[in-house]
Amino acid sequence: MTRKPPAWMATLPSSAGRHAPVARRSSAVAGPLAPASPTGLGLASERARANMIAQLARGGVRDPQVLDAINDVPRHQFIDPGLASRAYEDVSLPIGHGQTISKPSTVARMIELACAHLPRSQRAVARALEVGTGCGYQAAVMARIFGQVISIERVRGLHEQARDNLRGLRLANLRLAFGDGHQGVAQGAPYDVIVVAAAGEAVPEPLLEQMRTGARLVAPVARGDQQALHLIERVSDGEWQLTVLDAVRFVPLRSGTI
Repeated sequence: MTRKPPAWMATLPSSAGRHAPVARRSSAVAGPLAPASPTGLGLASERARANMIAQLARGGVRDPQVLDAINDVPRHQFIDPGLASRAYEDVSLPIGHGQTISKPSTVARMIELACAHLPRSQRAVARALEVGTGCGYQAAVMARIFGQVISIERVRGLHEQARDNLRGLRLANLRLAFGDGHQGVAQGAPYDVIVVAAAGEAVPEPLLEQMRTGARLVAPVARGDQQALHLIERVSDGEWQLTVLDAVRFVPLRSGTI
């Protein structure tokens, strides 16, 4: 007996001729990661990426899968061409709409924390949510690690920019949604991992409720002028455990859509 997909899902043909579910009013990116260009900027980026990965490892990133995923994703394709020469420096860079792409070390740190409880075999089937797609870079890294990734963005211009940036990478397990990140994406819940890429005064309750028991959420939280990374683990139904970690600096987590 064949079950119909839930009402919030639609189907589109994948590159292999089969059908994969996608969220309505969201963007799907299908297929294998495109290789870097063998000449010019592509070749230079391969060397720069290798240097960046070595720097991240020296800085304390230990998870080999996280390092491999960051090495696989061409960060220079997610930023303005005028800034491409800085793509593999450990710096945040402007991406328009008053937003930035996070430092590679911050991306690595947050994802490593978020998936530390999952062995590699479980990551391959895990469901992950990113709040704050931005230019799509972190979503692409997460899609190299987790079985299914949904990323939500409230700024339509950035949502469309991320869709364009990701199209060439053809990531079949990544869905982009346009909406208010405070509400998460309930249709895809429960999640094993949630990563929030903007700082609010508290972690929105809908995100906590969309965590599977045993799941982890990593988010920057603002207290006045200070921000700190919060790690939240759902230990049981109705019970969460909080660990406050590093001082960080993120753009504000805002509600609504624009």
